Amino acid sequence: MKRRTPVSEIMSKDVIALRRSEDLIRAEMLFKRHKIRHIPVVSGESVIGMLSYTDLLRISFADATEDEHNVDTVVYNMFTIEQVMTKNITSISSNTSIKEAAEILAEKEFHALPVVDDSILVGIITTTDLIKYLLEQF
Repeated sequence: MKRRTPVSEIMSKDVIALRRSEDLIRAEMLFKRHKIRHIPVVSGESVIGMLSYTDLLRISFADATEDEHNVDTVVYNMFTIEQVMTKNITSISSNTSIKEAAEILAEKEFHALPVVDDSILVGIITTTDLIKYLLEQF
């Protein structure tokens, strides 16, 4: 295992992101369609928050159905993405080592880090990415 391998080697580069003006119905559709659990929220190219599938579960029964057209729109229309997302997020740069990213995720209570270079979202790294990387080492 290389000691200083940067997260850019294993991060997801084709990031699905939401704008703060979008709604939670779209967020749930993206979670289900792309089979992901974390979506950065952006203003322009800057990350302003992170929405997780767990955030949606807290306010709805989003996991009760696989049918992406059968959502609880009444509940979703009561909240905005900005009200539900995590605002004070930790981000890392693409040259942060995988070890450093793993230490942050192990210490904190979240499972994804946006990767930001010069205030621009360039990727996302999750605990799943770290587990896959670890498994490749064996």
